[in-house]
Amino acid sequence: MDFKKAAPATDKTIAGAATCRQCHQQVSDAYLQNPHQQTSHAVTDTKLMDNSLPHLSVYAFDEHFKVKVEQRNGFVYQVAYNDGIETIARRFDISFGSGEKAVTYGTWQGDQLKQLPLSYFKQVKSWVNSPGFPQNTAHFSRTIDVRCMECHSSFTDRKIVQDGPLKVKEELVKGSVVYGIDCERCHGPAGKHVEFHLEHPQAKVAKYIALYQTLTRKQKTDACATCHGGNDMEILKSIFAFKPGDDLHDYYSNATGNNAKKVLDVHGNQSGMLAESKCFIQSKTMDCSSCHRTHENLKGNLTSYTQRCISCHATIKHSALTLKNAVVKTNCIDCHMPEQVSGVISFQQAGKTDISAYKLRTHKIGIYH
Repeated sequence: MDFKKAAPATDKTIAGAATCRQCHQQVSDAYLQNPHQQTSHAVTDTKLMDNSLPHLSVYAFDEHFKVKVEQRNGFVYQVAYNDGIETIARRFDISFGSGEKAVTYGTWQGDQLKQLPLSYFKQVKSWVNSPGFPQNTAHFSRTIDVRCMECHSSFTDRKIVQDGPLKVKEELVKGSVVYGIDCERCHGPAGKHVEFHLEHPQAKVAKYIALYQTLTRKQKTDACATCHGGNDMEILKSIFAFKPGDDLHDYYSNATGNNAKKVLDVHGNQSGMLAESKCFIQSKTMDCSSCHRTHENLKGNLTSYTQRCISCHATIKHSALTLKNAVVKTNCIDCHMPEQVSGVISFQQAGKTDISAYKLRTHKIGIYH
């Protein structure tokens, strides 16, 4: 064990994922395939998502203006051309998204991180205009701030710098980024935990670390809702400081997302949608982990999720009308958690006037047929 400390650990001391792995290798290795771990990573060469994306692609905004994805000097760039003349080139530096639906990218400009104008949309296997970007030109100046990093990284430090007599701007500290959602983001700082168990190797009960079986249902759902509770709430303080067991209301206002007047979008507010589900309301124990296994990658495994449904609904009987309409499928998810169109995110394909819908499964479990 090569965990090193300059002083006695506190409840804020970070151990690092590599240290966690030395005692929890099997869990750590399995978690590397989980979408949470893949939600951001550095792009350091020409490899984009295991080379599954086309490296030489063109997105035409019109007959004159185009953006190409090109390899240059061992890296990948998005390059804008006006009538064949290069106007701007920016390198792929950070990837955001697990890749199940889409991936978008950031580029460093000094200590500011900017979103690149093209994203990859897996549904159509094509480069598309990044969500919310103008349809008639490439936009290279949208800032990716620390709020974005709070749900796409485990930690990113920032600094506020003077940008004129009466103006300041936020800069990110490049070397501070901890990519993906790592062990301590969900279990809390592990320095004190590691220190104790190094000094007491005979101890078999985990100390100074969050054990989810000891948390209340609200504490469990709060931990997930830091990133899955919506993005339209007032931020009271950075969720990088959140530890399992904390009250999310101390970090967000309207943190439950249960405002009846607010329409919950299928993107980003899974916690709020689950809270409106009859399954959740009538259960005293159901939480996110009732269905999800965070240390594994079960994406797309509808059989596994169906088994979790059946564990509570083994005696369910479908109505004669449902059976008559042949709605019943081999899994519960397609009917009771169908894919819905996000009102927050959509994509524009080159040469098309219609917007491409971005679909995600609703977490408001219900009867939709």
